[in-house]
Amino acid sequence: MMTYFKYPTYQLFLTAVLGLVITAILTPIWIKLLRKEGIGQVIRIDGPQQHLTKSGTPTMGGVIILLTVAVVYAMMTSATTKGLIALLTLIACGLVGFVDDYRKVVRARSLGLRARSKILWQFIIAIIAGLAAVNFAGLETDVQVPLTHIIIPLGSPALKFSIGHVGIVVPFLYLALVFLIIAWTTNTVNLTDGLDGLAAGTVTISMLAYAGIAFKQGRLDLAIIAATVGGSSIGFLWFNSYPASIFMGDTGALGLGGAIAILAILTKTEILLVLIGGIYVIEGFSVIAQVISYRWFKTRILKMAPIHHHFEMLGWSETQIMVRFWIVSGILAGVGFGLYFMMAVRGS
Repeated sequence: MMTYFKYPTYQLFLTAVLGLVITAILTPIWIKLLRKEGIGQVIRIDGPQQHLTKSGTPTMGGVIILLTVAVVYAMMTSATTKGLIALLTLIACGLVGFVDDYRKVVRARSLGLRARSKILWQFIIAIIAGLAAVNFAGLETDVQVPLTHIIIPLGSPALKFSIGHVGIVVPFLYLALVFLIIAWTTNTVNLTDGLDGLAAGTVTISMLAYAGIAFKQGRLDLAIIAATVGGSSIGFLWFNSYPASIFMGDTGALGLGGAIAILAILTKTEILLVLIGGIYVIEGFSVIAQVISYRWFKTRILKMAPIHHHFEMLGWSETQIMVRFWIVSGILAGVGFGLYFMMAVRGS
């Protein structure tokens, strides 16, 4: 192991830089290959009309991000149970997105995977990740409410059985929470990926918070995952910022959403995810509110959902929305990290 591995802060910094550099080098090569193969984004006609000019822009840029994270993780740290759970969850969610992208842009099926198919695969990923974390990584099933002594026990009811000499516990309520977190986060990050640079920038901010939380917990393996995803997102952002030369596609959005979700689960900050990933909560509830208002009251509370399109319809430029949403995301993630730090200080 290299000498600089003795210095975790330097190792973490180098990890982020490697993620950035590798992604920045590979992305233009991927763009050229996609253009050569004629693989480009299909723009929905029911979205903002100005987005129609983006049709044909290379997509599936998330492939490079996933590849970079896997390579840098292998280079920069030894495999651990929690680290592998995080990495494989990210890749599994990304693969669901890849199948969706492939059906849309290669097989020319405009809707890609059906929503229920995505949810089914996210359910399978969540159950496998949750069971692995609880049974093989020692993850606790209790959830603490931030800044309180309130503990929510989610370990029972549970099914217990053995496979050979290995005991398996299936905590139904906690697995339901894991599924909710993974399904919500992956799909809302996907919703957020509707403007150039918006998802990549907000993911970077969330990853900075989780890198700090994992490092504070002494989980360098998870901190390296977070730092690599954050660095790779910045490297990708160079080509994804307005006007984008490439989109991350569902491959990237679902994969990065999966990374945020599993880091919240493995660092036991499930509730703080509401703040650290607060921009995704806002995006998700904006769609829910729009659907409810139209179905129940026959009126739309937003000019277009998700909410970033509402501001587009108000005349904000993509760059204005992107930067302002980054600022909101940074404030929320900062508050979330601050609350975690206060909890850690109180507990020490």
